[in-house]
Amino acid sequence: MNTAVLDNKAARRLFLDRHALSEAPAGPAKGADLLALIERLGFVQLDSINTLARAHDLILFSRRPTYRPKALKLLYERDRQLFEHWTHDAAVIPMAFYRQWQLRRERDAARLREKWSEWRRDGFEAQFQPVLDQIREQGPLCSSDVGLDEKRGSGGWWDWHPSKTALEYLWRSGALCVVGRDGFRKRYDLTERVIDQTLCHPLEAEEHAAIVDWCCANALDRLGFATPAELAAFWDHVTLEEAKAWCAEALARRALQPIEVITATGKAQSCYARPDILADPALSTEPTSRLRVLSPFDPALRDRKRAERLFGFDYRIEIFVPEAKRKYGYYVFPILEGDRLVGRVDMKAFRDRDVLQVRALWPEPKVRWGKGRVAAFEAELARLTRLAGVGAYAFDDAWLRGA
Repeated sequence: MNTAVLDNKAARRLFLDRHALSEAPAGPAKGADLLALIERLGFVQLDSINTLARAHDLILFSRRPTYRPKALKLLYERDRQLFEHWTHDAAVIPMAFYRQWQLRRERDAARLREKWSEWRRDGFEAQFQPVLDQIREQGPLCSSDVGLDEKRGSGGWWDWHPSKTALEYLWRSGALCVVGRDGFRKRYDLTERVIDQTLCHPLEAEEHAAIVDWCCANALDRLGFATPAELAAFWDHVTLEEAKAWCAEALARRALQPIEVITATGKAQSCYARPDILADPALSTEPTSRLRVLSPFDPALRDRKRAERLFGFDYRIEIFVPEAKRKYGYYVFPILEGDRLVGRVDMKAFRDRDVLQVRALWPEPKVRWGKGRVAAFEAELARLTRLAGVGAYAFDDAWLRGA
């Protein structure tokens, strides 16, 4: 089989199309329309940091500017069209995919029990039944409602009390569901009261294979092209060995083809893609020129190495870097324009002052920030004030660095 070649511009166009970033940001953003967008992305990562807006809200807003956080809350907590679990991190996921997560739940049940015991979370297994009994009697509970007689630590993941650890384990392994959040605290209920039990039975051998196939095929459809490692990492369910075996089998039945993707530096990376990839309309579709700010946890940027290969964009979030050692800032947002990442901005919503304050913006190398681009950025800031819940935006002195 001949190896096709995808040049860098075509690869970026395809990748942005798959992440709903090629078309102009517009359209309805509630109910079935919002669910369709999340299904297209696969999942939306949750994050608690709220310098501008929470990550999941900005991810959706950047694609549908009419989006408001209440729409996601209703879809998740009232309509039960989403469930919460893990991919590479905590995420909301379409309920239609719930059965596919049974592989993750069963693997987590074995992996976390051993791993957390090694971390000396003493006594958490003894709290399984008391926690289940308390929720059965009292209804959905947060971690602060259980283990009231247990010693409290710092609350960080390294210092959970036994009942908090039991809650997390029972959720990750399937006995409990997260049914919503109070602020950003998860509320847990019995899975049997929330999820159709036909979706929860243990996997048969043939179902295991079917889920591996689903994971790899659906990851590829959302990436456009990928290595086996990228397929395994997308949902973070399957192993690298399983992804490699899937690629070999799909290649043998001509459901895949090898492809060379040209990176931003001109090097070729070996990947797999669908056989008709070179006829995909996205390859010849010019992405919208609309400038927009992305979340650091946007699905298009989640894989930092992939973003660097495709766009030449070297990004590191610096929230855990001591302030004196930060190159940019605590929480810096990438800026997308067309098929290029053209800068990054440090900004924060000060709701007590009713303002979105831009502290600094750094253009990417060889990108000029003239009057037109600054005006486009200000138009985006005006849109973002609505999501941030403030009335205006403002700039620090000398905010545009190195332009």
